[in-house]
Amino acid sequence: MDFKKLGGSGLDVSPVILGCMSYGESGRGPHPWTLEPADSLPFFKQALELGITTWDTANMYSAGSSEEIVGDAIRTLTKREEVVIATKVYQEMRPGKPNGRGLSRVAIMTEIDASLKRLGTDYVDLYQTHRWDPHTPIEETMEALHDVVKAGKARYIGASSMWAWQFSKAQYTADLHGWTRFVSMQDQYSLISREEEREMHPLCVDQGVGVIPWSPLARGTLARPWGESTNRAETDLVSQRLYKQQEASDHAVVDAVGAIADERGVARAQVALAWVIQQPAITAPIVGATKPHHLTDAAAALELDLTPDELDRLAAPYAPRDAEGF
Repeated sequence: MDFKKLGGSGLDVSPVILGCMSYGESGRGPHPWTLEPADSLPFFKQALELGITTWDTANMYSAGSSEEIVGDAIRTLTKREEVVIATKVYQEMRPGKPNGRGLSRVAIMTEIDASLKRLGTDYVDLYQTHRWDPHTPIEETMEALHDVVKAGKARYIGASSMWAWQFSKAQYTADLHGWTRFVSMQDQYSLISREEEREMHPLCVDQGVGVIPWSPLARGTLARPWGESTNRAETDLVSQRLYKQQEASDHAVVDAVGAIADERGVARAQVALAWVIQQPAITAPIVGATKPHHLTDAAAALELDLTPDELDRLAAPYAPRDAEGF
């Protein structure tokens, strides 16, 4: 795989990113479908073999055990400098405790050290805010993140799902004070979740910010025929809240993906991912994997060049809806 620069930064990332929410010890966190450590390791090995060397996790994934598994994979399979590690901060880590969540200075400083300990490394390449914190002044957040970078604990900072005005405010605040800017936006984007095309993606293109979307397959909805379900879909609380607003439109999009996949003789996931990859704002989609073909399909999507007619057929059934997943 050829590396891509993350937005206007100098950071090289793989054109597909391995999402690590799928890996975590049972009984830790809200995701009963995650793979245990021993079952997770083969996917990191496969990712390296395919050239997927950027791995995205978060402090709250399986209550920290995802970061531990990522750290173990690095020590077992590769050298630290051979992979790009991204993690996140914001979600609740110490229920009922003061400063146990959010983007205050104390939370950020506490959580970066905790993440580094779990990952077994001195630094992360990309430290991301997991959501917008309405209870902390953005000046406090941006200065704390700047200090994390200057301390050498993170090389770059990024953000996740928020309104475009909030992201713009964060960048302006950093510029005003000479602090570190966000180089990336991790937002929800797929063939059935395209509201970010209105404001966030044009803003990112204009400002040289890389876009690394989560759920590019709409949590698997675009990778299987309409109406089919999986254990994850039935137990994932986030999945149960999403993709309910325009089901007729979503059904039509899924059918279009299936029709083109059949015509091309490829997996549905390849078609849906290829559409995301070919959108102008996108640097690299984040793909979760719990079966080997999930990663081979993702790698193959990089080679699938959809025609203008196919791109139009996939996009045409989309119906606007309220943004969700914030």
